Amino acid sequence: MTRNRPWAVTALSLFFLVGALISFTASVSLLFPNSFLKPIWRLNPRAQVAFMSIGWWAVVLLLAVCAACLAAAIGLGRGARWGHRVAVTMIAINLIGDIANTVLGIEPSALIGVPMAAAIL
Repeated sequence: MTRNRPWAVTALSLFFLVGALISFTASVSLLFPNSFLKPIWRLNPRAQVAFMSIGWWAVVLLLAVCAACLAAAIGLGRGARWGHRVAVTMIAINLIGDIANTVLGIEPSALIGVPMAAAIL
């Protein structure tokens, strides 16, 4: 029996799957800084500097984000209540981070994420 799932749930599941892939790739590139992955940091060189400054904890953090994104993607894909909770929690954390980064002047462009995360929630 197939279930009809709203397209937004499928889109969010894919969004979290991409997030898992990106965070995993970033963690591997921090573990092997001079590998073929080095050019990915051209997209956000300040992030690389910030991650490098916290050392191996950055790899742990990114792997935790990867695991959480993967859990949200799987949970949403299965239509599980826990998947919904993980996804909402992650988007709420992102919203709080975007607000803090904007208010503190750390990353003014984070303001763009505020209405997007609020709309998703």
